[in-house]
Amino acid sequence: MSAAPPNGTPAQGMPSTAFLFLIGAGFFMQGLDTTIVNTALPAIAAALGESPLQMQPVVVAYTLTMAMLIPASGWLADRFGTRQIYFAAILLFALGSLCCAAAQTLPQLVAARVLQGIGGAMLLPIGRLALLRSVAPEQYIAALATVTIAGQIGPLLGPPLGGLLAQSASWPWIFLINVPIALGGLWAVRRFMPEGKLDQAAPSFDAVGFLLVGACMVAFSLALDVPAGEHHDDWAMGLSAVSLAAALAYVLHARRRDNPLFRLGLFRDRNFGVGLIGNLVCRIGSNAVPFMLPLLLQLQLGFTPLNSGLMLVPAAAGGMIGRRMISGLIKRFGYHSFLSVNTVVVGLSIAAFGLIEPGVPLWLQIATITIFGASNSMQFAVMNSATLRGLDPADAGSGNSLFSMAQMLATGLGVTIGASLVNVLGSNLGSTAHGFSGAFVLLGVVTAFSALIFRRMRSPGSRPIKR
Repeated sequence: MSAAPPNGTPAQGMPSTAFLFLIGAGFFMQGLDTTIVNTALPAIAAALGESPLQMQPVVVAYTLTMAMLIPASGWLADRFGTRQIYFAAILLFALGSLCCAAAQTLPQLVAARVLQGIGGAMLLPIGRLALLRSVAPEQYIAALATVTIAGQIGPLLGPPLGGLLAQSASWPWIFLINVPIALGGLWAVRRFMPEGKLDQAAPSFDAVGFLLVGACMVAFSLALDVPAGEHHDDWAMGLSAVSLAAALAYVLHARRRDNPLFRLGLFRDRNFGVGLIGNLVCRIGSNAVPFMLPLLLQLQLGFTPLNSGLMLVPAAAGGMIGRRMISGLIKRFGYHSFLSVNTVVVGLSIAAFGLIEPGVPLWLQIATITIFGASNSMQFAVMNSATLRGLDPADAGSGNSLFSMAQMLATGLGVTIGASLVNVLGSNLGSTAHGFSGAFVLLGVVTAFSALIFRRMRSPGSRPIKR
């Protein structure tokens, strides 16, 4: 992704309040949409005549689409300008939201989520790029911090708002709420956003590499989502083979191409390779929680949609508090020691959700959720920094793009694996309650295991982290 400013010169000083509000609105919509759906899934399932534990494609379709399209966002901005692409992103997101609200069946809803994900994939990266091309370098961090606040508010409001709308109105409103925000954003793009188009021609895009990487991710995700059974096992093995073949084909392709989608040389940086794998393993458990916990609260503990959404607010609040503690902890213990210990804390807190059952005091449930939120937020921030901070400047853009793809892929994998574990364990152990308990414990163990992966990272010292 190019960092060149429009017309060759970045604007001086801070941009207008309206411009910052516009970028923040994109961060807010994306952050809200990734969390608002989860608490409403049981209500959506009931309306569509589906089982709540079969609703994971609603989440996976959105996150997988975002993961696939992230690498293309920078090239599209270089080719057509940040204003044009940001306008298209908001428009597609709004159209996808309308289609979601109008869906009458699960396949229709999944297809609409794909359309919504196409727009959502470009909101954050193009928003960051628009800031980078419109703000003086010395003002960029302050401007990004300002709009990031909106991104933090979205996940904080998402769960209770989704529960409130599902309980007091109807589930389509969790998607329709995006429309007025998007309409205001479309007007503001035309009014306040610079064109952001490069003077020189955009570099060539590795379309073949893009298709191979996309095929690898989609086939792998579908293979994990195939139900168990003799017939289905053949499908799962076939899809796994397709995923592996696409990965190997990309390696051969990248070796022959001068400017591949992702340079293989990225993995010469040990911390990047180890960190990428560690992130993927660790995030599977962490990203399963926002999907599974509302289902546990509503289906097993009898919480209303609104109350289950309110129970997730401590996780978001704990996350905001935890981020303020990171710098001091890293300075005292270093990246290596922090990740080794905090990863285990995250895993234990996930496993603890498996012990929540009727009769467990409410304060203990809230305390467990808060500890998870704080430790998980710190984990994400430190993992991100430790993985990316050692890359050469020439590889930073490509490495960040690949890392962002892995993050979104892990979200989909977490939801798919979590739902599959509940279904399989529930069938084998005789009840859905036991399925939830066993799934949380197993996911917690896998998350804690990733601490062993992070121990292979070289200690990078105690330079400031990237949030």
